[in-house]
Amino acid sequence: MADLEQPRARYKQVAEMLREAIKTGEYPVGTTLPSQPELARTYGLNQSSISRAMAMLQAEGCIRTEHGRGSVVLEVPKVKRVRRIDKEHRSQPGDSTYAEEIAKSGLTPRNQLVRCESVEPPPDIAEALRLEEGEETLIRQRQMFAGHRPIQIATSYIPMEIAGSVDIAMPDTGPTGMYARMASRGFGPVRFTEDIEVRGAANPEAMFLDIVTGQPVFAVLRTAYDEEGRPVEACMNILAALQWRLSYSWTQERDA
Repeated sequence: MADLEQPRARYKQVAEMLREAIKTGEYPVGTTLPSQPELARTYGLNQSSISRAMAMLQAEGCIRTEHGRGSVVLEVPKVKRVRRIDKEHRSQPGDSTYAEEIAKSGLTPRNQLVRCESVEPPPDIAEALRLEEGEETLIRQRQMFAGHRPIQIATSYIPMEIAGSVDIAMPDTGPTGMYARMASRGFGPVRFTEDIEVRGAANPEAMFLDIVTGQPVFAVLRTAYDEEGRPVEACMNILAALQWRLSYSWTQERDA
């Protein structure tokens, strides 16, 4: 029976021990941890305490509970990738740091377009784009990878009045290419804002990112504006918080 210290919460100590065992490779990625009854016997605790320890590890993204299999060890990134958010970092409107940062980590960036159609946007997007109820947008949703690992979901919405038709998205192009097409219609983006929220991953997001439902994600809403100050695109980026670090920089303007 493993010895636990007093008066520290014992379930937290169990979580620490299991976390360390995962880190040192005692339980490699893809293997399952001992069952909760086994762990209860090992640590001399009831299953309620073991359940709390497992819940901690699941919330941290160390494990995922699968029906009929138990608690499966997940890969936890040793180094977080950096998403830079600053006006100096982008050399031209719409430049994305995604490919650049993935390449710096020694992996190959890859993305695939999984959805492209005309839809009525969700309320938060409609609000960001200042749309009336019933107005539709062109949606382009991409799944992004670092090598073979899923890393980000990017969903772009462009008002149909600005897009003209779904055909503007074909042949497929990245953000900069799309912005050039929008500019040819008189709606070229010149200013961007980003609003960031930390929330729990919805089930479809968790499934793609290979994390636990409810595990923290960064929800980064980037809104693009044209010269008239009109919002011309809203893009929601979903990133697993454990895999990314947000980086900001700005320049202090001197008083005249």
